[in-house]
Amino acid sequence: MKGCNLLHPLEKCEVKIICIFELIFRWNNVLFNKVLVSFLSAVLRVPKEELEGLEILNSELIKNHKKDKKGVLDVRVKTKDEKEIDIEVQILDSGYMAERTLFYWSKMYTGQIEAGGKYTDLKKCITINIVDFNVTPLKKLNSTYHIFEDETNYKLTDVLEIHFLELKKLYDKEVPRDENDPLVMWMEFIDGNKEVIDVLSKKNEDINYAYNLLKIISKDKKARMEYKAKMAAIRDEMTRLHVAEQKGREEGRMEGIEIGIKKGRMEGKIEGKKK
Repeated sequence: MKGCNLLHPLEKCEVKIICIFELIFRWNNVLFNKVLVSFLSAVLRVPKEELEGLEILNSELIKNHKKDKKGVLDVRVKTKDEKEIDIEVQILDSGYMAERTLFYWSKMYTGQIEAGGKYTDLKKCITINIVDFNVTPLKKLNSTYHIFEDETNYKLTDVLEIHFLELKKLYDKEVPRDENDPLVMWMEFIDGNKEVIDVLSKKNEDINYAYNLLKIISKDKKARMEYKAKMAAIRDEMTRLHVAEQKGREEGRMEGIEIGIKKGRMEGKIEGKKK
């Protein structure tokens, strides 16, 4: 997490936490939905008009997000044509990201109908993963997935759409990007580098709007307390994972030494018998 000193009241503020889940989603009104629509328009490559009238489905989950210690925050919205979109920010790499994504996508998709419901009631479900680590080996900042036939590239259905926005790749010079692409601009904004955001706010009207709203929110005492609690929980989890990893390496090293000693003894016995 590279963002720091973005806002005066919020020390070392990571926009990837505050912006997406305090600014865009938690404050559910017309002013803040304007930012959400702009972000989704950039990700989905659709006109903003198609995203007007968004409905946030899991506001209760947002209220309780500070309890999550794994750096995973998500919100689900529904469009006026009843498509469901799940937007998730994940800070820590817990592994099996592809499998996890498909599992939660399937729950979103099948959760649209109850037993005895009609398949015609199923609407398109879109998952957008904003991650602070690398998921794929692709030299792409963002990748999009559907269901295609292997040889003909025929799309079986349009009901599944999965996006990965890999923030860490913003710092990989080998990954191409168009600096004028609104999606790239939003990714840079979410990543939270103050110098970059200052430039973006002069280039992109919607990002400038979001930046100004973020400054207002950062002065809210409750928002600051929740942010600090969230970041403390994430730091604790990062420390726990680091300690577990170090312990695993040490145990592996000791096991390797023990195996080596046993192997040496066995080889010694064999050599002794040969003599």
